[in-house]
Amino acid sequence: MNRQAQAAVLFLLGAALLHAGFTDLYLRYVKAGLQPLLLASGVVLIAAAVATAWYEWRQTKEEKAAHADKTAQAEKAAHADAEHGHQHREPRVSWLLVLPLFALILVAPPALGSYSATRTGTALQEPLAYPALPASAGPLRLAVADYAGRAAYDHGRSLAGRRIELTGFVALDRAGTPYLVRMALNCCAADAQPVKVGLTGRIPPVLQPDTWLTVTGTYTARQTRDPVNNGRIPFIEVTAAEPVPVPHDPYDETWNN
Repeated sequence: MNRQAQAAVLFLLGAALLHAGFTDLYLRYVKAGLQPLLLASGVVLIAAAVATAWYEWRQTKEEKAAHADKTAQAEKAAHADAEHGHQHREPRVSWLLVLPLFALILVAPPALGSYSATRTGTALQEPLAYPALPASAGPLRLAVADYAGRAAYDHGRSLAGRRIELTGFVALDRAGTPYLVRMALNCCAADAQPVKVGLTGRIPPVLQPDTWLTVTGTYTARQTRDPVNNGRIPFIEVTAAEPVPVPHDPYDETWNN
């Protein structure tokens, strides 16, 4: 690739990052908190593209001025034609680098779901602290990771007697046990790990993997071990379950472990 082509690729990459950062597309790749860095990266790439194009334009202008003599230009052209068959052409395959950019702009990948969850061990770890839960007349909405940490390691002390509401997608293990899952991000989707809560009680008779549910239920002391990494998986006693649309940010839940 010459500098003009390099500038074009840099510009397209920067534009793709800005497009992803100003829309919901970036949430499929990185945490919401990284949006400012993503936008800054897009701006830097576009600035680099403009600087590269300007440098190439200035260099070309200087070369034309230095070779103003028509005879010298003709000799140079003839010499270039003679050696044209012996020069190495720039590999056109390098333009394939542009394809991921169009894929980034045109195709939004689905969020990680049950396939990844059942093949990856739970990321649940013992919380450092258990903040007091707010009083609530209705069901208490908790993040899956928050409920799982309190149920598995605090033995449900702060959950006893409370109606809990959790939202996540369904995953089924090989034995058919249903789990409610949310994928936790440390940085980006590449390092996403699942946090799983087993479902028991009044479970819908038919559960499809990757279906998003909001379940209402109560704490139960029942636990099991994740067959992948032997991590703890607590359960919730379901009293009601309702299908819900995929949330705006499928990874966005409080993750304090």
